[in-house]
Formats: sequence, C-alpha cells, structure tokens
Amino acid sequence: MSDKTRPGNFFEDFTIGQVIRHATPRTVTEGDVSLYTALFGSRFAVQSSSPFATAVGLERAPVDAMLVFHLVFGKTVPDISLNAIANLGYADGRFGVPVFTGDTLSTTSTVLGLKANRDGTTGVVYVRSVGVNQRGEMVVDYVRWVMVRKREAASAAPEPVVPELPFAVAADALSVPFTIVPGRYDAALAGSDHAWEDYAVGERIDHVDGMTIEEAEHMMAARLYQNTAKVHFNQHVEREGRFGRRIVYGGHIISLARALSFNGLANAFAVVGINGGRHVNPTFAGDTIYAWSEVLEAQPVGERDDVGLLRVRTVALKDRSATGFPYKDESGGYESAVVLDFDYWVVVPRRRSLG
Repeated sequence: MSDKTRPGNFFEDFTIGQVIRHATPRTVTEGDVSLYTALFGSRFAVQSSSPFATAVGLERAPVDAMLVFHLVFGKTVPDISLNAIANLGYADGRFGVPVFTGDTLSTTSTVLGLKANRDGTTGVVYVRSVGVNQRGEMVVDYVRWVMVRKREAASAAPEPVVPELPFAVAADALSVPFTIVPGRYDAALAGSDHAWEDYAVGERIDHVDGMTIEEAEHMMAARLYQNTAKVHFNQHVEREGRFGRRIVYGGHIISLARALSFNGLANAFAVVGINGGRHVNPTFAGDTIYAWSEVLEAQPVGERDDVGLLRVRTVALKDRSATGFPYKDESGGYESAVVLDFDYWVVVPRRRSLG
C-alpha cells in the first residue's frame, strides 16, 4: 500500500511544544464574502458596505472577523482535528489587522497541552493557532482544545499538561483599528441608534429570530473553509460513530449566533476578542438556532471617545426560543437546548459618533 496519503494525527502523535505549519494558504475573495452572507445572513453595515466602512476609517469593507476565524481555523483541521470527536472550546483570542479581499491567510499552531481521557480511547489536545496575512501581520491568534481519537487504546498516556489560560482577554490588550469621525456613523443605515452608552452591564437581549440549518448549508460551509474533519464530512464513517450522523461544524453555530445578534446589537460592528467559548451540545441539520446575549462588561478604549468595548456572552439554543433566557439548570449544568456559550469582545460606536 502506498504511504503517500495522510491519515491525520492521532492523540499519540502530539507533543508539548510541537509547532505545525499548516498547508494551503488561502486568498480571500469576493466569493468567500458572498457565500458567508448567503450561509449566515450577516447584516453588519461595516462589513456590508465599503462607503460605510470608510466612515470608520477603513479603506473599504473589511472581511467579517468570523470569516477570518473560519479560514484560519480550517487550515488547522487536517493536522489537529481530522480525527477529532468534537472541538471543545476556545480562549485567549485576539483579532489583529483587518483583512480585505485579496489578502492571503496562512496558519501555524503550537501544542500547549495534552490530557488523556479516562475512557482510554481519546485525549484532549490544546493548541494555539496564529493566522497571518501575506505580510506576516497577525489577523487572529487564539487557543482551542479538541477531543482527538487515539490510534491505539493500549498506548501509554502522556503526563497531563493543561495550560493556564486567562479568564478573559484584557481590554487594553485588544486591537481596535477603527477611528470614527464625530457624526460620521450613520445609525439609520446601520439599523440601530443604540450607542455604547446605551448598554448596561447585566442587560440581557433576546435576539428573537431563528434560523434552521439545512444539510447542504453546513456541508457547504465545511467545504468552503476546507474543514476536513470526518465528524462533519463523512456519513459513512459517522453512521457508526458517537452520534450516528454528521454534526454541524461548531464555527457554523458561532456565525449563526453572531448573525442573529444583529437584532439588538446591530452597532456591535466588529468582533475584536474571544474570551472563551464552549460547544455544549451537538447540532444537526434540521435544528433551528435561536440566541440571546448578556452584557458582561463595558470598557472604554483608552482616552478615545469615538468607540467603546462591550464584553458579551451569546448563548445559542436549538429548537427553543430565547424567551426566558435558557442557560443553566438547577444543578448548574447547561440546559439541553443550549449548543453554544460564547464570550467575546465587540466594538460599539459612542454617542458622539452617531449621525
């Protein structure tokens, strides 16, 4: 048998400090942007309109931060999570310079931690992945951890190493590459007149709308981002797997929740940091996703008076509306409808910027 094909890495193949330079750089095209809109229905004005983007100091409409995340994440899958059962979580994520169509993105990952599971057949791998553009400038830097199959159940478990990760990214560590001229942010065109000052810590927002996931959509997204994980791609394999069918790529749910959040957070026009995230329960084609958000923190951006930062938790649910803000049960565990718990930083214009 030829040894030219690659079966992907299993848990035993990872070592602490290992650096992996991922294959296939990806040039971002207008087609990527259009397909992202078609798949998730995102409506944020800065990413939708180049004239609007110039009002916040950009040369033209940037690529949505979550599309950048997907493209960078997708590069890592053949090496990190081809043999994964599930992606478990994210932390310590920061977005860097804006990405525009025509930019080319590539990714490198470093293994930070390893921990074998008690079942003896899987283990958790922690990696930091850094995406850069063609000039070597950081576009996104984040940590994720993923449950990966072992090649042999009898193989020895490594000494467990679990990295210490910050509870949240400090506001002053975030890059906010936007400057809004007073009165230049057109609230009517953005779809909301709510400024940074209008949001209160502890406030909860029911985003009201729901979106049903079609089989073709999540499969197209997995292919679009070159995410080759078997758990998303191969029904022949997954029929005998843990869930008996393909699960929807976790990033797909993040983008749906982000798009749904427009109704209530329309002026949260840029994601600049990821504090933490968990894919709580699997999602399948046919599920309908709803979302609600809670404001966790409100922070100024230094001495600037054009924008502020909100730390937001968005909770996505399947087949249950956000009415009543479903989240945890009496025992402290997640309710069965919860599929995503995502904690992130967004940029919102301050009152004097609105026109």
